[in-house]
Amino acid sequence: MKKIIKTDKAPAAIGSYSQAVKAGSTLYISGQIPLNIEGELIMTSIEDQTEQVLKNLKAILKEAGGNFSNVVKATIYTDDISYFNEINEVYGRNFKKEPPARAFVEVSALPKGVNVEIEAIAEL
Repeated sequence: MKKIIKTDKAPAAIGSYSQAVKAGSTLYISGQIPLNIEGELIMTSIEDQTEQVLKNLKAILKEAGGNFSNVVKATIYTDDISYFNEINEVYGRNFKKEPPARAFVEVSALPKGVNVEIEAIAEL
C-alpha cells in the first residue's frame, strides 16, 4: 500500500511526480532542488543552495513523521564535482550521528539550472 506525502512547507512538485511516496514503512523522497515555498530559486552560494535543499527534505520528512535520523540512503547530484567540499560540509551538519549511505554524482545538468539536487530514502 502506498501513500502520497505532500506538504506546503516544501515547494510543490514541478512535474508529474510526488514530493514523496510512503510504501509500507519506507519513504521515498523525490529529488529536491533549491526552490523555496514561494517558488523562488535560491541561486546564491552553493552552501545556500544546499541549505535550501535540506530544508525542503526536512519539511517532507516531518510531514511523514520522520527526521534526518530516519534517512537510510541519500543521493546528491551536482553539475560540478568541485562543489563536493562545500556541499559535504552543509550536508554533514544535518547528518552528524550515524549518517546514511550516500552517493555523490556529477551530472551534466539539473532542473532549472540549479547546481545541487538531493533525493533520499527513509525508514519510518
